[in-house]
Amino acid sequence: MASASPCACGAPSLSLRCPLSLSLPFASFPPAVRLAAPPLLPRRLAVSRPRAASALEALVLESDGEDENEGEEAEEEAGAGLFQGEAWAAAAEERDAVRSPELQVFELEELPEKWRRSRIAWLCKELPAYKHSTFTRILNAQRKWITQDDATYVAVHCLRIRNNDAAFRVYSWMVRQHWYRFNFALATRVADCLAREGKVEKCREVFDAMVKQGRVPAESTFHILVVAYLSVPGGRCLEEACTIYNQMIQMGGYKPRLNLHNSVFRALVSKTGGTAKHNLKQAEFVYHNIVTSNFAVPKDVLVGLIWIHSYQDVIDRDRIKALRGEMKRAGYEETTDVLVSLMRAFSKEGDIKETEATWHRLLQSGCELPAQAYICRMELYARTGEPMKSLEMFKEMKGRNVPPNVASYHKIIEIMAKAREIETAEKLMDEFVESRMKQLMPAFIDMMYMYLDLDMHDKLEQMFTKCLGRCRPNRILYTIYLESLVRIGNIAKAEEIFGEMHKNGMIGTNAKSCNIMLRGYLSAEDYQKAQSIYDLMCKKKYDVPVDSFEKLQSGLLTSKKVVKPPKPVSMKLDEEQREILIGLLLGGTQIESHARKGVHIVNFKFQEDSNAHSVLRAHIHERFFEWLPSACRSFNDDSEIPYQFSTIPHAHFGFFADQFFLKGQPVLPKLVHRWLSPRVLAYWFMFGGFRLQSGDIVLKVSGGNIDGVERIVNSLQTQSLTCKVKRKGRFFWIGFQGSNADSFWKIVEPYVLDSFMGSTMQESRSIGSDGSQDSDTDYEDDTQVYNTETEQ
Repeated sequence: MASASPCACGAPSLSLRCPLSLSLPFASFPPAVRLAAPPLLPRRLAVSRPRAASALEALVLESDGEDENEGEEAEEEAGAGLFQGEAWAAAAEERDAVRSPELQVFELEELPEKWRRSRIAWLCKELPAYKHSTFTRILNAQRKWITQDDATYVAVHCLRIRNNDAAFRVYSWMVRQHWYRFNFALATRVADCLAREGKVEKCREVFDAMVKQGRVPAESTFHILVVAYLSVPGGRCLEEACTIYNQMIQMGGYKPRLNLHNSVFRALVSKTGGTAKHNLKQAEFVYHNIVTSNFAVPKDVLVGLIWIHSYQDVIDRDRIKALRGEMKRAGYEETTDVLVSLMRAFSKEGDIKETEATWHRLLQSGCELPAQAYICRMELYARTGEPMKSLEMFKEMKGRNVPPNVASYHKIIEIMAKAREIETAEKLMDEFVESRMKQLMPAFIDMMYMYLDLDMHDKLEQMFTKCLGRCRPNRILYTIYLESLVRIGNIAKAEEIFGEMHKNGMIGTNAKSCNIMLRGYLSAEDYQKAQSIYDLMCKKKYDVPVDSFEKLQSGLLTSKKVVKPPKPVSMKLDEEQREILIGLLLGGTQIESHARKGVHIVNFKFQEDSNAHSVLRAHIHERFFEWLPSACRSFNDDSEIPYQFSTIPHAHFGFFADQFFLKGQPVLPKLVHRWLSPRVLAYWFMFGGFRLQSGDIVLKVSGGNIDGVERIVNSLQTQSLTCKVKRKGRFFWIGFQGSNADSFWKIVEPYVLDSFMGSTMQESRSIGSDGSQDSDTDYEDDTQVYNTETEQ
């Protein structure tokens, strides 16, 4: 046996220094082949440092230059890292600490049996060329003779030729064999290579397997997996990156290098202020680890921390003061970003003196004045009760040739609307609309609230109509208009608007809109309709005001009916909810078992960077409102609804858990072909599908094997829908092309949320199991390819 030299975190690619050629001339499996090979010089698996094969691998390699080129590469990395101008830690002892464990692999000529050598060589030559099903069948045919060492050699060969998918398939096949014994070094090598290629889900699968075996993954695996998660476009995997980063420190006891701290911190502050403010705790944790690792705290980290603190609802002045003191001790100047952050923090507290002092420092710096600084001053004077001075700030901004942006228009219109400056607010609103800027909705809502408070209902209706012509409708907009109609006693129109809200899944109704409608029916003394709204509110577990309940009860006394407080009843999913849940489960929604036997929880998780999922999130929250815990029902605005929430534990979800999951893994129910109603297909499309620019439609199948997929395909064919199937990683994809896509759309369109189609065109998000993306729907008909394949 020979040993493998350790692998540096950033460099690792396996290379077999062996003169044996595996490009054998035969295409079929030979009975025996005589292999002539001269003696190997070093009889070991050597690790060489190849050039970067991908952008992700280049990112990893940046932090791991060769020892002999340390000085030169440190200068290059200073300008190429995620933090411009910050050299990543490059000490030799640090690089030596981040190495993969030693991997023991034999050489072919060490095997005494010639037939075994030839068979292993044949596998190394043939396997990488095949797809998943044929790949597995070939391995299954070798069960009588193949051993773990043989399969390990094949996996390492696949890594050497950079076919990491094939290596993962071999490894996955190995772990399911009865003779397999956990090989930590091999698992580490496979995980590292997968992560470098950006295949984060496969890498995470191997990573979790190591943890389940009671082993702490190598530092290289932690490091590369964090970088891989951070490299996913759109920052979709920031939460997972932070989880692995935290485990690296808390579970592994490792001390990450400065470049990794910097990369995680930069990702945390790359979001907009309103989103990034929730990352304060994690950002402070990164800062703490930089300090405790005796690194010099980079300027960008201190600036970023002050920036995040300035967006908090409650300003921590002492912490900001401490960070400024540290910047001063380190010799860092307070840049424009720091000064604007200070103005934002001071203006939130209404501190005129400090805000103006910081403003004068900004003027003296001679830098280009940012619009955000004027917005801070506008907010300051609005808080101190001087709204007209805020208007002066807005005019001064335009006088200094600082073009107003969307945020500045939002802020000044909000201030003028709250100050009841009607003419000024209307003038600013017209100017905003004529500017052709987007995101008009917040300004429309501020104007409508002003008209509502001033009982200017005609203008409110005009503003509502104008908004519908320019913006996508939402629940807040309709709720304000509904309140206006109830106040003026136009119950018929209010009933029409409420029905439109309830029917339109993109808008939906909530406790506030139901209470408004209940109050309207009570004021019109229509107690029968009021009772129907009351029953709906009880079903949805909405809170009913005491005065409305008493008025309804007294009104029903005349008809000898008494409305009673709702009694606890067993909850049950209605038909619409069941079909919605089936569609979401087909698209990948998860169900977890609870500590109590027979009780399960549904976990709804939506992608933050997806407009389609943002629309669907609010709709699902409204449709399953009564199934949510109280903590998830207390949101006043759709924007406050989290992108991940769960239902209460309930036995009613047990049926769906038994049908769609087997031992915690997703499967396709045997009767799934009977459940593919138009509504199920619509929600499957909205959650787990998308439409390409060519018009083709693709659906992701979560779990199951080819038999289940065939049942779905056959069911779709009965609806005159011809489709093609492709297997990509652990998922199947069903594609509809041309006229079939049009036919599919006609079926699901009545149940697809309004304006949803514009959000489902292929977005910049991963659609495959590995984060890879298909650019077309040229699917081969894998219902023939994957005919009877079952993975063993």
